[in-house]
Amino acid sequence: MSELSHIDASGEANMVDVSDKAVTSRTAIAEGFVITKPETVAVIRAGDAKKGDVLGVARVAGIMAAKRTHELIPLCHPLLITKVRVECTLDEALPGVRVVAEVRVSGQTGVEMEALTAVSVACLTIYDMVKAADKEMRIEGVRLLEKTGGRSGTYKADP
Repeated sequence: MSELSHIDASGEANMVDVSDKAVTSRTAIAEGFVITKPETVAVIRAGDAKKGDVLGVARVAGIMAAKRTHELIPLCHPLLITKVRVECTLDEALPGVRVVAEVRVSGQTGVEMEALTAVSVACLTIYDMVKAADKEMRIEGVRLLEKTGGRSGTYKADP
């Protein structure tokens, strides 16, 4: 395991100095799942949730969350994100919703945390919007699927 970059020699947490890193194109893709009852998928699909357009609101919440990650995660750098895409797809086989976020930046540090935050907040938004109809929902499998750019190169998760 490599050394933790946010911990200094005395063991204290610090924001990593990226000033000497090259500006490169960086991308991260993350996913997560909201597992629901089949009836809840039907409610979302029909647009019958009392709070409104579940998937549309979750998509916007995920985008907003990616842009504010540095305010939520203490040691993250504020980034000039160039793209955020959040997809929320109903899946009867789960049953539930699969959320995928892609975040891009041209910068000195990666956007893995932004993609993971987008997915997490989108999943939490879905949960919030239909919790009255489904008390047994759960959020699962939030993970990084892929990252590109930077010194460490490309990473792709096992399927």
